[in-house]
Amino acid sequence: MTQVRDIMQKNVITIDHDKTALEGAVMLKEKDISFLVIIKDNKPSGIVSERDIVRKIAAENLTASSIKLEEIMSKKYKWVEPNTKVEFAVQKMINNNIRRLLVLENENLVGVITQTDLAEVLRSKLLINGTLENIESK
Repeated sequence: MTQVRDIMQKNVITIDHDKTALEGAVMLKEKDISFLVIIKDNKPSGIVSERDIVRKIAAENLTASSIKLEEIMSKKYKWVEPNTKVEFAVQKMINNNIRRLLVLENENLVGVITQTDLAEVLRSKLLINGTLENIESK
C-alpha cells in the first residue's frame, strides 16, 4: 500500500506570514506555482493560493501591497502524516473538497500532496496495470 511519503513533494515553497499579498503573488509567478504555505514561528499557519488572491484581493479591487498574507490565507488547512496511506489522503481531499494536503511530522512541514501528485500516481498505476494485462494476454 502506497504511503503519502512515497509521492509527496518535499520541496514546499513557504513564505512568512507578515509578507504582503503582492509579495506572495510575485513569488507564485516567479516559482510558477499555484499556492504558498504560510509560516509563523517556524510552523505552518495557513495556505494562500492563486484563487485566494483573485477572490479576496483582485475581485474586491483591493491593493495587494497593503494586505498581509495572514489576512487572506486559509487558516483551516488539512494535513496528513507521511505514513498515511494514499487512499486515506485521497478520501480526505474528496471529503473536504480541497486540492492539496500539507504533510506534517511532529507539527513540522515535511511535504505536500496535491491533486496533480495523485493523478500522476493513478496514471502510473493504470499504465502498469495495462502493461501487465497486455503481457498476460500474450
